[in-house]
Amino acid sequence: MDRKLIVAIFLVLLLSSMADAGPLTYILCQSACNAGWVSCYAAAGLVAGTVTGGVGAPAAAILCNVGQGACMAACAASFLTPTP
Repeated sequence: MDRKLIVAIFLVLLLSSMADAGPLTYILCQSACNAGWVSCYAAAGLVAGTVTGGVGAPAAAILCNVGQGACMAACAASFLTPTP
Protein backbone atom coordinates (compact mmCIF):
# COMPACT_ATOMS: atom_id res chain seq x y z
CA MET A 1 0.00 0.00 0.00
CA ASP A 2 0.99 3.55 -0.54
CA ARG A 3 2.47 5.22 2.54
CA LYS A 4 0.25 8.31 2.11
CA LEU A 5 -2.85 6.12 2.02
CA ILE A 6 -1.85 4.35 5.22
CA VAL A 7 -1.22 7.68 6.95
CA ALA A 8 -4.56 9.03 5.70
CA ILE A 9 -6.45 5.97 6.98
CA PHE A 10 -4.65 6.21 10.31
CA LEU A 11 -5.56 9.89 10.68
CA VAL A 12 -9.20 9.25 9.82
CA LEU A 13 -9.40 6.48 12.41
CA LEU A 14 -7.64 8.61 15.00
CA LEU A 15 -9.87 11.63 14.47
CA SER A 16 -13.07 9.62 14.31
CA SER A 17 -12.46 8.27 17.81
CA MET A 18 -12.82 11.75 19.29
CA ALA A 19 -16.31 12.95 20.15
CA ASP A 20 -17.56 16.38 21.03
CA ALA A 21 -20.60 15.92 23.25
CA GLY A 22 -20.65 19.49 24.53
CA PRO A 23 -24.09 20.33 23.09
CA LEU A 24 -25.58 17.13 24.52
CA THR A 25 -24.10 17.86 27.93
CA TYR A 26 -25.45 21.41 27.71
CA ILE A 27 -28.97 20.19 26.93
CA LEU A 28 -28.93 17.68 29.79
CA CYS A 29 -27.59 20.31 32.19
CA GLN A 30 -30.32 22.78 31.26
CA SER A 31 -32.96 20.07 31.64
CA ALA A 32 -31.68 19.40 35.15
CA CYS A 33 -31.83 23.14 35.91
CA ASN A 34 -35.43 23.29 34.72
CA ALA A 35 -36.40 20.25 36.79
CA GLY A 36 -34.83 21.89 39.84
CA TRP A 37 -36.72 25.11 39.12
CA VAL A 38 -40.06 23.29 38.92
CA SER A 39 -39.25 21.44 42.16
CA CYS A 40 -38.35 24.73 43.85
CA TYR A 41 -41.67 26.25 42.81
CA ALA A 42 -43.57 23.16 43.98
CA ALA A 43 -41.82 23.25 47.35
CA ALA A 44 -42.91 26.88 47.72
CA GLY A 45 -46.51 25.96 46.87
CA LEU A 46 -46.37 27.68 43.49
CA VAL A 47 -47.10 26.40 40.00
CA ALA A 48 -44.26 26.87 37.52
CA GLY A 49 -45.11 29.25 34.72
CA THR A 50 -47.98 31.01 36.47
CA VAL A 51 -46.09 33.65 38.46
CA THR A 52 -45.45 36.93 36.70
CA GLY A 53 -42.58 39.18 37.67
CA GLY A 54 -42.89 42.51 39.33
CA VAL A 55 -43.42 43.87 42.80
CA GLY A 56 -46.17 41.38 43.62
CA ALA A 57 -44.07 38.28 42.91
CA PRO A 58 -43.52 36.06 45.95
CA ALA A 59 -39.99 36.09 47.34
CA ALA A 60 -39.78 32.31 46.90
CA ALA A 61 -40.44 32.65 43.17
CA ILE A 62 -37.69 35.24 42.85
CA LEU A 63 -35.24 33.01 44.72
CA CYS A 64 -36.14 30.04 42.52
CA ASN A 65 -35.61 32.17 39.41
CA VAL A 66 -32.23 33.42 40.63
CA GLY A 67 -31.18 29.83 41.34
CA GLN A 68 -32.28 28.70 37.90
CA GLY A 69 -30.38 31.55 36.26
CA ALA A 70 -27.20 30.65 38.13
CA CYS A 71 -27.62 27.00 37.21
CA MET A 72 -28.09 27.78 33.52
CA ALA A 73 -25.10 30.12 33.54
CA ALA A 74 -23.00 27.27 34.91
CA CYS A 75 -24.28 25.07 32.06
CA ALA A 76 -22.92 27.50 29.47
CA ALA A 77 -19.36 26.32 30.09
CA SER A 78 -20.33 22.73 29.30
CA PHE A 79 -21.37 23.71 25.76
CA LEU A 80 -17.76 24.28 24.70
CA THR A 81 -16.18 21.53 26.77
CA PRO A 82 -15.19 18.50 24.67
CA THR A 83 -16.42 15.26 26.18
CA PRO A 84 -14.61 12.06 25.19
